Amino acid sequence: MLPIVILQRLSLRDYPGRLCAKVVVPGCNFRCRYCDNREIIFDYLEKEWIHERDVLNHLYRVKGYLTGLCIGGGEPTLHNGILLFASKVKSLGYKVKLDTNGTRPRRIRKMMEEKVLDYIAMDIKAPLDRYPQVVNHKVDIKAVEESIKLLRRGGIDYEFRTTVVPGIIEARDLEEIAKLLVGSKRYVIQQFRPEKNLYPEYSEIELYSRSELEGFRALVSPYFADCRIMY
Repeated sequence: MLPIVILQRLSLRDYPGRLCAKVVVPGCNFRCRYCDNREIIFDYLEKEWIHERDVLNHLYRVKGYLTGLCIGGGEPTLHNGILLFASKVKSLGYKVKLDTNGTRPRRIRKMMEEKVLDYIAMDIKAPLDRYPQVVNHKVDIKAVEESIKLLRRGGIDYEFRTTVVPGIIEARDLEEIAKLLVGSKRYVIQQFRPEKNLYPEYSEIELYSRSELEGFRALVSPYFADCRIMY
């Protein structure tokens, strides 16, 4: 069974072009200092989990009003139950979106082969040579690169996205990432959220302004078919 700690019954922003529900799966293999999901990274074993049947029952009741489910985290692909859970959601007629850091390409490939995914959003944390510094953990960079290739060649809808944190991700970093992903379908520049961060000092960081974010988009948009900002 897939561990689920949050069921968001309606989301207007987690699945582009669809009204969706969202489940949050605990646990992560990164320790990004600015992560805003601190409560599901460390102490989730003591949290009360939501049973899969409760999620499926909700989806059954709202079928036709909602058309998608987003599986986020944490890092959902760490858990063996994700494939079966996604297949159950698909059997109800829903589109399934996965949020992932891309460190489990074999599991992503399997889910793509089993046709239980319709959309993948992969976080690109930093230029590849800065990954260990930014995620504060050892990283298999080849796995990240393999997942990038899977999305670009996999035949399902996808996006890459980067959270911009002042002092960690700057314009030159975004340009390096854009060169890595050049020609990709969609890239999202995501505003950092200073709340419940893994390292409390990040709650006091002054965010990039809207004009600065627009400047980032202008810088990297020539590399992509579609480049967006998520506030």
